[in-house]
Amino acid sequence: MEHKIHQGRNVKRFREMLGIKQEVLAFDLGEDWNQKKISLLEQKEVIDHSLLQQISKVLKIPVEAIESFDEEQAINLISNSVSFENCQHPSFFNYQPNFNPIDKVIELYERMLQQQKEMIEKLERLIEEKK
Repeated sequence: MEHKIHQGRNVKRFREMLGIKQEVLAFDLGEDWNQKKISLLEQKEVIDHSLLQQISKVLKIPVEAIESFDEEQAINLISNSVSFENCQHPSFFNYQPNFNPIDKVIELYERMLQQQKEMIEKLERLIEEKK
């Protein structure tokens, strides 16, 4: 049975990992967006590629992350790698990514931190403008 990637759920996961509320994502996507539209978007299994590009630009993550992140595979990979030393044939052994997953996680966390700093600065500017 082929497991399908749920792109909307992935948008939600990355948005939440970055600490971004739906309202903020809607604001960053433009006038046509609001919290309700983001909520509906996050329920879609497949999202138009041009919209995914916009979202990835706002979240500062690669489009490929949204298109291909599979929580189940990530959990399996992590759980199998924990006992790597005790297992001669780990189930992920034949999986050879062309990138180092740990580097990608570190890169994502660095982007998340930068995104949070930028969000704080943006909120501080908005507060100052309202005064």
